[in-house]
Amino acid sequence: MRKWSETSILKKIDNPTSEAYEIKIHAPEITFIGAEAQPDFAVANITFYPDQSVIELKSLKQYFYQFRDTRISYERIINTIYDDLMDIYSPKRIRMVMEFNVRGGISSKLTIDSDWKVRGGKEEFNDWAKAE
Repeated sequence: MRKWSETSILKKIDNPTSEAYEIKIHAPEITFIGAEAQPDFAVANITFYPDQSVIELKSLKQYFYQFRDTRISYERIINTIYDDLMDIYSPKRIRMVMEFNVRGGISSKLTIDSDWKVRGGKEEFNDWAKAE
């Protein structure tokens, strides 16, 4: 099976507190090669509830850069990023929303939330049920 990303790029920072808080990350310039071999663009919004570590943002930017020359579908890229962030950081919760630029008059918005039961979550937050 093909590995779609290099996770050694991602670096951790120790979480400075055991208190609850959320980190919101906005990445407006994710570029990749779409399914039709054309350049494609996405915006990622990540809500991150840290446990032992937080994301070092410079490494996240470099991680996103690796997709620039990768031919990958919308569904594959969001699942790849989600899986990599879960594997590396083991957060208490992560929610990812990716919005993809219009192609052929159609835009797409994909969401993954670790709180969902189908993703192994406990559905304890339920704020996703009210989300767009």
